[in-house]
Amino acid sequence: MLPMTPAADTLAPSPWRSFAWRGLKVLAIGIGIALLFALAQPHKLGVSMAYAVPITFGCWFFIDAGRLLTARWLQRRGPMAHPQWPGWPWMAGVLLVGTVLGYQVGHTVGNLVTGHNAPGLLFEGPVRAVSLVAFSLVPGVLATYFFYTRSRLATIAAQAQEAQRHAAQAQLRLLESQLEPHMLFNTLANLRVLIALDPPRAQAMLDQLIAFLRATLNASRAGQHALSAEFSRIADYLALMKVRMGERLQTQLNLPDELASLPVPPLLLQPLVENSIRHGLEPKVEGGRIELEASREGDVLVLRVRDTGSGLSEPSADGTHFGLQQVRERLATLYGERAGLQLEAADDGRGGTLATIRLPVTR
Repeated sequence: MLPMTPAADTLAPSPWRSFAWRGLKVLAIGIGIALLFALAQPHKLGVSMAYAVPITFGCWFFIDAGRLLTARWLQRRGPMAHPQWPGWPWMAGVLLVGTVLGYQVGHTVGNLVTGHNAPGLLFEGPVRAVSLVAFSLVPGVLATYFFYTRSRLATIAAQAQEAQRHAAQAQLRLLESQLEPHMLFNTLANLRVLIALDPPRAQAMLDQLIAFLRATLNASRAGQHALSAEFSRIADYLALMKVRMGERLQTQLNLPDELASLPVPPLLLQPLVENSIRHGLEPKVEGGRIELEASREGDVLVLRVRDTGSGLSEPSADGTHFGLQQVRERLATLYGERAGLQLEAADDGRGGTLATIRLPVTR
């Protein structure tokens, strides 16, 4: 008599499939009960099996089916907190009716199997009938409470995980909404200076900015996009910066074809490239070079942004490290400890800084 309950079922794709799976478990429990009864009288193992298994299965069937049908009927009358749980007042009636029907049907099956003509529950005296019902109800009530409590704990844990996921998504959206204005304000500030110094180049830069924003704003609203799209956005941004910096800015982007379709968060590389230009190349009169490279190390995607700028030993006085903080927080929100950002001095003799992002490969 195992009326499985509410919340665990609400997480299952099909309540009736779970119902059938529980039925198989109950058959095994019925066999175990028959074996326990047979310990006292081993020679009556067959009789114990013939009655214990159908009675156990019958009680479970009517209780569990009654629970599902009652919950469905109540759900049609109005919304329910737990679609597959009718509540304890209704469940008490289901337990009583299901136990009586299950016992009687199982007892009848036992008579048919053994050839006996033992009186069923409905034909017993009132005292014995009440005793049998009470005896059968006790395990049903205990099992119902046990599985209800366990299912409620599972539901609470699932709801907590869902709430945590929504909170992480909200945090990510907030970080992205902060990142876009940061890049835009920096670009507009540079454009303001260029308007006074070189109006034709300012016009070209404004055209590049419009094209860049048109492509970038759509990408920033998506949860992920292909790595090739991320590199395309960076190429657009570098083209925008090259209008202002001219030959002082040299670029190289290296994206292997086999990595182009891998999904990554949008605008992930943008703050690193912006950081390289603002704090690495702009302070140098001769400018420098920015190189972007993607590679794979097992199940890890490695993204490198390398510049030949001032390096870590000569930080910009007005640097707030906003972009680096954004990248680290976004990686932590999306991947936890499986991803990270490392910033270090480049060691290939050309000077500058190397920023390395490592994140798990996903499809």
